Amino acid sequence: MFKLEAEPGGFAPQDFTIEDYLADQVSYHVYLLGQARLLEVEKNTNLVSSAPSALAVNLTWEGHDFIDAARSDTTWSRAIEKTKTVGGSLSFAVFKQLLESILKAQLGL
Repeated sequence: MFKLEAEPGGFAPQDFTIEDYLADQVSYHVYLLGQARLLEVEKNTNLVSSAPSALAVNLTWEGHDFIDAARSDTTWSRAIEKTKTVGGSLSFAVFKQLLESILKAQLGL
């Protein structure tokens, strides 16, 4: 998502790749980020696809909000540590709320 944020025009590049990951892996995670409403995506799953897949179009407002909350290494580390104290597994929605609550606390809100 940070890679998409860095695109000057706001749109994902047509050759969007992530180093050390197969195109199918990236496409599946783009699909999931679309389901989470963090990215606008163009679904491209077909009958011969090995998994659901999509092409990234751009970050959504919610996507920008999430990466703003996740940007700080301190905030991210605190959220990971808190997650470990409750068993190491949270839903994405709860993890996002946790990031936002840590950020609010840092801001004194």
